[in-house]
Amino acid sequence: MKQLIAIALGGAAGAVLRYEASTTVYRVLGQAFPYGTLTVNTVGSLCMGFLYVLFLDRFPASPELRALLLVGLLGAFTTFSTFSLETLNLLEQGESIKALLNVLLSVVLCIGSAWVGLILGRQI
Repeated sequence: MKQLIAIALGGAAGAVLRYEASTTVYRVLGQAFPYGTLTVNTVGSLCMGFLYVLFLDRFPASPELRALLLVGLLGAFTTFSTFSLETLNLLEQGESIKALLNVLLSVVLCIGSAWVGLILGRQI
């Protein structure tokens, strides 16, 4: 039960952080490309890799803390469903190059960011 509460609390915070972060990015860079979603997915992937190593290898954390931050906070912060919908919208608008660019950048940046997070976590 403690883990479920931790996930719920982390999820609420992650959703609010996602909204604020993506809104800020869109305000700065505009909405011609899904910059906000790309940003939160990249940052979330970096944090996931880093915290995963930290909590499992370096400084073992309680199951509740892992649930709060990894499952709840970062699970709600990253936005794969939004990424999917934005990519489909670009395709429907005839913006196939932007859709392909969004897919490629998201995959490369997010996997790369998770890898960098793992490396950073292992440095500690």
